[in-house]
Amino acid sequence: MCEYHDKEWGTPCHDDKIHFEYLILDTFQAGLSWRTILHKRENFRRTFSNFNPKIIARYDKKKIRSLMNDSGIIRNRLKIEGAVKNAAAFLEIQKEFGSFDKYIWQFTGYKTIDNKQKTLNGMRSKSKESDAMSKDMKKRGFSFVGSTICYAYMQGAGLVNDHSAGCFRSGKK
Repeated sequence: MCEYHDKEWGTPCHDDKIHFEYLILDTFQAGLSWRTILHKRENFRRTFSNFNPKIIARYDKKKIRSLMNDSGIIRNRLKIEGAVKNAAAFLEIQKEFGSFDKYIWQFTGYKTIDNKQKTLNGMRSKSKESDAMSKDMKKRGFSFVGSTICYAYMQGAGLVNDHSAGCFRSGKK
């Protein structure tokens, strides 16, 4: 958890491969702790074709059955099927916008929103930006992209900075 926080969480992401990995992991995180997902991250990487959306979008019923039998990941059929559906939607966005990065950063005006968190108490779980992101992604065929999941994704991918003021990653003194 510390290494993820110290080196990754909140770092502005502009790499479509990493964006897709975060989307898959956030899909599976819904209703679970992030700790659970991080502990299974390498298993997800292995079982989900190194987070390659072109491969995942082609997963068939046989592959979904094999994933349902893999104890190294979260074995939730709806989430597995959602990951396949999200891979196809992700590829469509890349076609339309040239990159997923260009699409996703439009929701924050192409810059990180600094929420100037003083403490971890009262940290928000969604925003008007995550509401808009969720609505648009659902319209484009994504699943497991409610506003709260979108906000968690925004935090992880650095679209928002929610590091508290005392954190060395906050960028604030």
